[in-house]
Amino acid sequence: MSRMIYDYTKDVLERVSFDPELFMKELKKAIKKLLPYELDHLKKWLVYFINENPILKPCVTNIMKQELANT
Repeated sequence: MSRMIYDYTKDVLERVSFDPELFMKELKKAIKKLLPYELDHLKKWLVYFINENPILKPCVTNIMKQELANT
């Protein structure tokens, strides 16, 4: 079941990637909902996805800084 949530999360992020603000909002939701090992997979996927969509790099960088500060 959790694999379905992870796949759904990736699908949503791909669909909203045209808007950095919306992408950032959905990424924040994903970070709250996914399990730790799913977050590891998502981070690896984000590295690939950002290389394809460099406009999203500031969004991901900001969110990762916020998450590191919260831990």
